[in-house]
Parts: sequence; structure tokens; C-alpha cells
Amino acid sequence: MLQFKLIHLKVFQSINSFQTTAKTIVTIGTFDGVHMGHQKIIHKLIQIAKANACESVILTFFPHPRMVLQEESEIQLLNTIEERAMLLEKIGVDNLIIHPFDKVFSRLTAEEFVKTILVDCFHIQKIVIGHDHRFGRNRTANIDDLILFGAKYGFEVEQISVQEIQEVSISSTKIRAALAEGNVLLANTFLGYPYFLTGTVQKGKQLGRTIGFPTANIKIEEAYKLIPKKGVYIVESTLHSKKVYGMMNIGINPTVGGEIVSIEVHFLDFDGDLYDQNIQVSLLDYIRPEQKFDSLLQLQTQLENDKKTALAFISNLESSKKD
Repeated sequence: MLQFKLIHLKVFQSINSFQTTAKTIVTIGTFDGVHMGHQKIIHKLIQIAKANACESVILTFFPHPRMVLQEESEIQLLNTIEERAMLLEKIGVDNLIIHPFDKVFSRLTAEEFVKTILVDCFHIQKIVIGHDHRFGRNRTANIDDLILFGAKYGFEVEQISVQEIQEVSISSTKIRAALAEGNVLLANTFLGYPYFLTGTVQKGKQLGRTIGFPTANIKIEEAYKLIPKKGVYIVESTLHSKKVYGMMNIGINPTVGGEIVSIEVHFLDFDGDLYDQNIQVSLLDYIRPEQKFDSLLQLQTQLENDKKTALAFISNLESSKKD
């Protein structure tokens, strides 16, 4: 299932497949985006686990609960499940359990969830959780119920205070809204890393070659992955172990009569075959909306201007890294 090579993080595809003899420190959530707010909780989780000689465990769910419980929901997620695993690996989590979320699981009572999963499966010593966490059937149980269950079953509850969460004042919803507006800089600030897309390079119409701007056409398999606002972006990737900058267009290519949204990247300093390769493209800034031009020559002239804008941005970015 996972496209990324994980070195330290152990991934389990269900609660039932999770196995450890160690005691655990656990947190639960969808963690879509693994943004700065999430990172605060996860760093605390890891810190407590190390201090108590326990293993850190994140229990997350796929599909997203809203996809299952709200059938009309067309929620777009910031990460694919594979991308989420990669981000958690970087932070240093020991175990990730990706439990299949369905209506049967959603009907577990709060106490059934605590006893059969947290206690019996996880050997839980402590749970680290946000002040507003709700769980169990119809999400009726809250942090106070969890504390009572902890006293009954012998585990502690570490609460992330409302002050700590409000300090960062970040949500996945705010990040989705920023990306829908093309506000990459704000989204990246909230995330703590550049928003990225992961997909396979496929053959396109190769029209870019004819005007001096060959592109890699990126196919993203996961329909639930959030694609930002249509337009032209400055991006970076790692290709053949080398960092490469580029310009990416998200849109229908109206100048040549396109109708289907495509994602195409023109890399500025790369010459090589990428077909069928899985690549990650990180968004650094938004240049302009997609436009329809009267001719390919006009499009070429605009792309030359876009390239100047991108090169100026990249030059400033590289200079700031040296300071």
C-alpha cells in the first residue's frame, strides 16, 4: 500500500494487526495535513513515550470518518494516507495504525472502544489528547469520560490544553481554504512544510516542447487529494537525488482547447526521462491564475515572464538560506 520507504515507523493496517510487548503512549486522530498544531501534540506524545520507556502510537483512520458517516461529503484531504505516514516517519513516531473506518466501527460505545482497543490491544499507559476530543458511538464521550475510564482501567490521560491549541490557532480547514485561494505561503506557514503533490509522470500531449517548455504530466490516483487553485506555481522536487526547481500549471490548458484538469511541471534545470516515475512536487508560491491566450506565441511570451518571476523568487530563497 505504501509507496514511500519507511525506515523507523512501523505501519499496521488495522488495530487487530498491531502487536507489541511494550507499554504504549497513544494519541488518536485523523491528523490530516500533519500541520503545526498536530505536530505540537505528536512531539509531546514522543517526549512522554521516551521519558517513560514506552512506544509512541498514533491511531488514525482511513477512509476519513466524514467520508463514511456523511455520504454526501466530498471532503478533500491535504494528505493521501501514504503521505501522512511519510510525514509521521519524519517526526519520529514509533507506530502508526491505519484502521479501516466503517459504520460498524463507528457504533462502538465509548467504553467498548476504551476496553477492547486502548486497554486490551495497546497495553496503554497514557493517552495524549486534545481538550475537545470526542469519541465513541455518535461521539458522545468527552475528555471527562476518558479520565474516568483511565481511572477504571489503569491508564493516565494527558490533556492538551485549550491554551496550547489556541497558541497555534491552526486547523486543516483553514489550510484547505488557503490552498483553494492559491495562498500557498499561508498554507505552508500553517503546515510547517511546503504543501506537496505526489503522482506518477505520464505522457501528455507534449505541446510544451513545441514552445520550449517541456512538462512532466503528473497523474494523482487518489481522487480525495486536495488539488489547489488553478494557476501557475513555483515548485521544487528532488529528481535523481538532486533538488530541482520548476513551474507548475494546474488547469485545463484553455489556449489549446483543453477540457480536463491536468497538473504539468516544467523543471528549470533538469534534462532527463521521468516517465512512469513517482515524484513529489512541493509548492513554494503562486504566480498567477490560469489564462486563455489568443495564440501559442502569446502563451510562450507569458511563460517567459513567469520564468523570470520564478527565477527571482528562487534566487531570493537561496540567498535567504545562506544568511
